Amino acid sequence: MNTQLLDALADIIREKGISKEVVIEAIEAAIISAYKRNFGQAQNVRVDLNMETGTIRVLARKDVVEEVNDPRLEISLEEAQRINPNYQVGDVVEIEVTPKDFGRIAAQTAKQVVTQRVREAERSVIYAEFLDREEDIMTGIVQRVDPRFVYVSLGKTEALLPASEQMPNETYKPHDRIKVYITKVEKTTKGPQIFVSRTHPGLLKRLFELEVPEIYDGTVEIKSIAREAGDRSKISVHSDNPEVDPVGACVGPKGQRVQAIVEELHGEKIDIVRWSADPVEFVANALSPAKVLRVIVNEAQKATTVIVPDYQLSLAIGKRGQNARLAAKLTNWKIDIKSETEAREMGIDPYAQSTLLDSEEMPVDNENDSDQSFDLQEEIE
Repeated sequence: MNTQLLDALADIIREKGISKEVVIEAIEAAIISAYKRNFGQAQNVRVDLNMETGTIRVLARKDVVEEVNDPRLEISLEEAQRINPNYQVGDVVEIEVTPKDFGRIAAQTAKQVVTQRVREAERSVIYAEFLDREEDIMTGIVQRVDPRFVYVSLGKTEALLPASEQMPNETYKPHDRIKVYITKVEKTTKGPQIFVSRTHPGLLKRLFELEVPEIYDGTVEIKSIAREAGDRSKISVHSDNPEVDPVGACVGPKGQRVQAIVEELHGEKIDIVRWSADPVEFVANALSPAKVLRVIVNEAQKATTVIVPDYQLSLAIGKRGQNARLAAKLTNWKIDIKSETEAREMGIDPYAQSTLLDSEEMPVDNENDSDQSFDLQEEIE
């Protein structure tokens, strides 16, 4: 084996972090296989690979016996003692059987083995690196698009963006630069497989962490997120520091911070609301931009009745119920919206103080309830 291959092997071992012993063991096993395949030999052999000089010797291992039945595996005591008088029956004799010009075959075999080991090592490194980045955000470049996936280059490897995780208002073209959220990293026989998303609420959370220093350093906390990707999202924020306005921090000067996120999500509307431990205040905030007159809370049923001015009813419900649906996801409360007129017809004072009920005293209007009641769907954090 030539010195150039040895030098390259040493460089690879150092750069890729592969164990020298593992590589040498693999090369020796591959050379044995190559010897048997190319020279039609079935005897028991061992390869001696000298990493200092680059020399390779093939040694046949034969058992010392009184009577030889298989000369490929056995050697007579008399012949063994010609090599070394100290050999006895039961010993193993090693005889060099290195074929002429075997170095070329050995070098080619070693090259193949090293290439394979390097590939395996790189796959392991990539898997470990991206496993640590699950639920994190990365910037990638679109490579190609097919009906099932958008293939996104993340530098060392390629990630899969499934059709179900693609934004409905986006068109992906090769060389587009996009931010993606890593949802899952799987180890396969062909290497690590990385799945990413553009619709996951986690993407919105990470984008806010990138744009808002107060979120990144923990001064402002994201409490919950409700998202209908590509259309509209709601995010609730809180700060234990009374001098910090969590909503203002997220909006930024002249709306620059939130606008940067809206642009990244290609126009997705984002409502930022103040979180509160008080369900009355939190539900009222969550229905923003609608004005709320009164909130009646039934803690036993995890439900609320919200009363809004007549002219605010459609705004509170939102297009196709979206505003109320997102508010229910955000707060983890069922929300039943009533107009001021409907509330009066039910005998409810719209301007009375908001109420917390311990028992099942929630006002019910069966005639209108089905159109304006919004159940919590899966809460997303």
